[in-house]
Amino acid sequence: MQSVGETTGTFMLGKELDILMAERKRLLKVAGAAAQFVASMDGSELPPAVATEADILAQSVNALPEDTLRDALAAITRTREE
Repeated sequence: MQSVGETTGTFMLGKELDILMAERKRLLKVAGAAAQFVASMDGSELPPAVATEADILAQSVNALPEDTLRDALAAITRTREE
């Protein structure tokens, strides 16, 4: 039989997991949009004032694991279809 503390702890853990999964979903949309943006941008046409940030964005997208990038692109594809 579970004690009240175990039940409360399990409930809180479940809530935290729900929060983390919702945050992951939002972050995947951001990463997917960033990946699409990086893929379609022409760095030579960017103003020098944003070149550093664009480079950081491109490097960050390129550093994502392949499965995460795939999930991110799928997240924005689903958003467009909805």
